[in-house]
Amino acid sequence: MEFVRNYFNAERAESIVFAAMGIIAIGLALYFWLAVKRPLTNGMAYPLLLIGLIQITVGSTVYMRSPKDIVRVEQLIQTEPQKLYSEELPRMDKVMQNFVVYRYTYFVFIAVGVLLMFYVSSNPFIKGIGCGMFIQAALMLFADYFAELRGHMYIDAVQKLLP
Repeated sequence: MEFVRNYFNAERAESIVFAAMGIIAIGLALYFWLAVKRPLTNGMAYPLLLIGLIQITVGSTVYMRSPKDIVRVEQLIQTEPQKLYSEELPRMDKVMQNFVVYRYTYFVFIAVGVLLMFYVSSNPFIKGIGCGMFIQAALMLFADYFAELRGHMYIDAVQKLLP
């Protein structure tokens, strides 16, 4: 059952990184608005702030939920291993499907960010919005890549427990 603890503890560790990215993004947004006060950085501040709030929310939710998940899955393994097939694997299938949705969402944000930075307008504020979108989407894509890899390894480990 060490794989259960390893998976959820790694998920929890990454959630701290995710929330920290959000805190840094919000701090940058505030710095851009309050200190730099330039059109480019003011534009960057909007996606940094909005996506930063999402990062903090998701990161803190996963952080708080992970210890309960360890207990829940370990209890299933010990008392009702058949429920791994009916509960845990379908839950993880949904998680993995969500990663695909997130990945395409990030690709759209990256593409829109590039378009805004280089093709849509010469307005520095608009370019800043694009730059902020690009940065945040790229960081989230990078973080979720590792989370998705861990998810695949976890699913493989759970499936090895089944008859």
